[in-house]
Amino acid sequence: MASIKDIAKICGVSVATVSKALNDKKDIGEETKKHIKEVAKEQGYFPQYYARAIRMNKSFNIGVLFIDESMSGLTHNYFANILNSFKVTAESKGYDITFINSNKKHKKSKTYLEHCRYRGLDGVMIACIDFYNPEVRELVESDIPVVTIDYEFPDCLSVISDNAAGMRELVEYVISMGHKKIAYITGDDTSIVTDIRIQGLKETMDKHGLALPEGWIFPSEYRNLKKAAEYTKTLLQQPIRPTCIIYSDDYSAVGGIAAIESMGLRIPQDISVAGYDDIFIASQLQPRLTTVRQDTEKIGMKAAEQLIKLIEGHKVKLSAPSVVASQLIRGASVAKLEE
Repeated sequence: MASIKDIAKICGVSVATVSKALNDKKDIGEETKKHIKEVAKEQGYFPQYYARAIRMNKSFNIGVLFIDESMSGLTHNYFANILNSFKVTAESKGYDITFINSNKKHKKSKTYLEHCRYRGLDGVMIACIDFYNPEVRELVESDIPVVTIDYEFPDCLSVISDNAAGMRELVEYVISMGHKKIAYITGDDTSIVTDIRIQGLKETMDKHGLALPEGWIFPSEYRNLKKAAEYTKTLLQQPIRPTCIIYSDDYSAVGGIAAIESMGLRIPQDISVAGYDDIFIASQLQPRLTTVRQDTEKIGMKAAEQLIKLIEGHKVKLSAPSVVASQLIRGASVAKLEE
């Protein structure tokens, strides 16, 4: 394998110039940098990360704590997309990703913090997990740099999607289409995201002087088609039924749509529906689902960039979360009602 000195000799530059090029320093020209990198690749040169890690007392390895109650894991579209963006950003900056788990089937299993120390992780990204778990709090309160997704801890980095604004914009749109009878099939009642969205729904309806009948908010589970379908049928069998049902996520909306169609009802002619997240399936439904797009790419990228800054000793604000805006997607699943 070629050394950095070999690359310098072939390119006719100093070792320092080669080092700067391979580390993307800005004080050398782009053409020189590109040429050096091409030669390095041709010669099979790989940076000696292990020696670099020892010298800098770092592992260049970031942990990901990513477990949710439904055990949907990497099939969870929203968090899987965030994780992919996080991974791509971290790897572009020279960091590897390690998943953290704690096998509770074994009495001697390590805690999350013990696992991180055992792996020598430089930092951890936490998403899609029970944030009230004492082990999670132990990790967050340790000296290991941490960033959380969609949850805020005091004095901890966090990146959140603007769920409050997203829900308010969605409900405003539904009301603007003439709907006054709106029901909501929510996600897990232990999730802070669920609380934020319910508050956004209630505040928007109160603003317009609209009542939210008792029993028109169903505490369900995120991504649970069966429960979404069950609660949809319950709503539509009531003497006075809603004209629009909002679902906690697009996956749940699919379950609700199936239930609506099984009752011989049409969307949006007989009942309007809306989801949240704008996963791929939302754009494939007929009619196209009205939903809220969360910028998963930006969330993952911001989380990685800020965590790496903290790891590398840069000043990062911990007092307030980084809030990423969402976008309303006006599909055809919400009908325009006549006055």
